[in-house]
Amino acid sequence: MSGTILIYGATGYTGKLIAKTAAAKGARPILAGRDREKVEAIAKQLGFAARGFDLRDRGRIDAAIKDVSVVLCVAGPFSTTSKPVADACLRNRVHYLDITGEIEVFEALAARDAEAKARGVALLPGVGFDVVPADCLATHLKRRLPDANDLKLYLSLGATMSRGTAKTMVEAIAAGTRLRRRGLLISRDRAESGSCDFGDGAKPTVQVSWGDVATAFHSTGIPNIEVHFEALPAIIGLARTPAFIKSFLGLSFMQSLLKAQVDRLPEGPTEAARRAGRAVLVGEARNAAGHTVRSRLRTPEAYTLTAVTAFDAARRVAAGEVKAGFQTPSRAFGPDYILSFDGVTRDDLNG
Repeated sequence: MSGTILIYGATGYTGKLIAKTAAAKGARPILAGRDREKVEAIAKQLGFAARGFDLRDRGRIDAAIKDVSVVLCVAGPFSTTSKPVADACLRNRVHYLDITGEIEVFEALAARDAEAKARGVALLPGVGFDVVPADCLATHLKRRLPDANDLKLYLSLGATMSRGTAKTMVEAIAAGTRLRRRGLLISRDRAESGSCDFGDGAKPTVQVSWGDVATAFHSTGIPNIEVHFEALPAIIGLARTPAFIKSFLGLSFMQSLLKAQVDRLPEGPTEAARRAGRAVLVGEARNAAGHTVRSRLRTPEAYTLTAVTAFDAARRVAAGEVKAGFQTPSRAFGPDYILSFDGVTRDDLNG
């Protein structure tokens, strides 16, 4: 079934948005998830085929994906789902995409580059927000300053998140703040504070662990990378949690308790919130001589953008517009890829 896309995790908040985007574009992906009944309820509304399989059942995964070209995994946390789906894709020579923002998932897939090339399979994680806009911004800055050795990315996203994103953040609590130094991933117990002008004056920021610490390195080769968020109260609280408390919150029983609390939250932002929301990203690259370049991206709200970038990336891969091996969005489609989406603008702030 050449060119067929299977979306795994279609019953989740983001999965449903991507499925609706595909329908609006006239595509006919196969929707899939662990609970076939729930998947069928969504697929029926859109006129799509449905499949149900548990990721612990290797045989059922293989049977479900052997006749498709691309699997787009949108079921998180990806620390749990990425490996079994990627394993199956490699076994069956099917391209793998996901919307993770998890550093360890990116690194694990990058380590399988040679294996993927040998199997003729593309491994393309992070096709949502994040990391599509930030990855394209990082590569654009590298293009502007080819000898850059330091990269800082600043994101202003708003306060809403889906349950899946919240669970991913719960899993990351114990890891500390991740950044890249001399090409290596390191952790700090305490996040650094700073500020950034996103376009309407300086706003406080706080350093966070975010997927671009992994992907921007693979895209640009810049050895020193940090990511900072606009310092909303919830983000400050998480980033500045003392190390001994983070360790306690990382224990399995506490993780289960926190995730149970997440399940009581709204599924994700309302349609009205998504329509009204915007995201702003500012990137700054510097070389050893101290020369600095800065650029800014303005995009639609994060989940809205994820729905269109994830489907578009899957469509392009299904059409053969990608090389085998580990890819990042900007390596696969170029630094200007993000500008192909409605509502995205980029400004160079100096130079």
